[in-house]
Amino acid sequence: QVQLVESGGGLVQPGGSLRLSCAASGSRFSAGVMGWYRQAPGKQREAVALITIEGITHYSDSVKGRFTLSRDNAKNAVYLQMSNLKPEDTAVYSCYAQNLFRVSDTYWGQGTQVTVSS
Repeated sequence: QVQLVESGGGLVQPGGSLRLSCAASGSRFSAGVMGWYRQAPGKQREAVALITIEGITHYSDSVKGRFTLSRDNAKNAVYLQMSNLKPEDTAVYSCYAQNLFRVSDTYWGQGTQVTVSS
């Protein structure tokens, strides 16, 4: 049983920063691609940032230069540092992980709310 445990969401003023953390637990689980998706009310879910086990990152155009994704392979964990936050970043952010050895197996966290408002 693989679980993704998230932390770090909350309310922040425009221009502020937040750090999201996500750790995957489960015996013998090795994560391949990990990252974060988000979904705002009335909008489709979008990939915010993804990272491979080798550390190659991909960011959506809307967050490039403001968000930084990193990972700790030993802990099956990822960290999303969000800076210069904007109201349009408000959404539920969900952690994502893919099984390294069976890419069809994917997992999601429960979601954490990020609200950017003055």
